[in-house]
Amino acid sequence: MKETIETLGQEGEVVKVKPGYARNFLIPKQKAVLVTKASLAQLEKEKQAIAARLAEQKKQAEGLAAQLADKVVTLSKRVGEENRLFGSVTNNDIALALQEAGIIVDKKTVILSEPIKTIGEFAVTIKTGYQTTASIQVQVVPESIGDAQ
Repeated sequence: MKETIETLGQEGEVVKVKPGYARNFLIPKQKAVLVTKASLAQLEKEKQAIAARLAEQKKQAEGLAAQLADKVVTLSKRVGEENRLFGSVTNNDIALALQEAGIIVDKKTVILSEPIKTIGEFAVTIKTGYQTTASIQVQVVPESIGDAQ
């Protein structure tokens, strides 16, 4: 592997995949190379650099996870009958709220099984790096009349 892929493994690992996946996706996108004597020799030369890069990525992921630990994000949304939202709270809304709080995360790393459509408190998982996650609380509250624009 030339780069870490969440479902396969980390950079520098030798993994077995179906031939079509390698031929049609991994190799053309330069995410992996075929295992040969030359590629294994190259991998051995680069192991220390790869290990240092992975350690730095893990350190950054753990730092972000520490920032997100016990974080509470409050979002105010318009509600209708039975406290149902007009629309829903999506991963993009949560990422923007975190950005306003000074924590930059990509909306693709916010894991929601389904959009939030009611008011209340919800636990949301955020991927901070390879095999590292953090959990935050999202409070969805009704928008008061003064909040409307």
